[in-house]
Amino acid sequence: MANKGPSYGLSREVQMKIDQKYDPELENILVQWITTQCPAECGRPEEEGKSGFQKWLKDGVVLSELINSLAPGSVSKIQKSTMAFKQMEQVSQFLKACERYGIAAADLFQTVDLWECKDMASVQRTLMNLGGVAVTKCDGQFRGNPDWFPKKSMENKREFSKDKLKEGQSVIGLQMGTNKGASQSGMTGYGMPRQIL
Repeated sequence: MANKGPSYGLSREVQMKIDQKYDPELENILVQWITTQCPAECGRPEEEGKSGFQKWLKDGVVLSELINSLAPGSVSKIQKSTMAFKQMEQVSQFLKACERYGIAAADLFQTVDLWECKDMASVQRTLMNLGGVAVTKCDGQFRGNPDWFPKKSMENKREFSKDKLKEGQSVIGLQMGTNKGASQSGMTGYGMPRQIL
């Protein structure tokens, strides 16, 4: 990890495409939200840009404070450490807490995406999804501007009585159409030559 050199060839092209997905404007929105949502000791990134954003979130402390501010007690032990495996463990605890909070596993970034700065765009997407779920829950824990995040759709389950369901079986849907009495009589079978008179 620490001694990884620059990538060349196809690996470099792939990494460049991933890096192009990173949105600096979205970074500003996320930093603004996190600083509003989290306690003051979380601070701000020391520098702007992808590397500053990554260094700020890398140890997992800010992320854990964020999820705890939305759902208190989600990450029980938040510890600041300089050891790599402890930092990665803190990030993975954040990801597990996000999944319990309501974010689909497919929408979560991988720990190495953040820790090695492999795919910071996926980190942004996860945080956007987290903000969207928080806005949608309307439980009073969200602080910030709700317009920063798109609201998630909620389930609208409907219950019908047995009589209503039986009534629906007798209706012919209009999308089925009609053939106006047409049939296949007089048509030749497959493979037969067409008769032109």
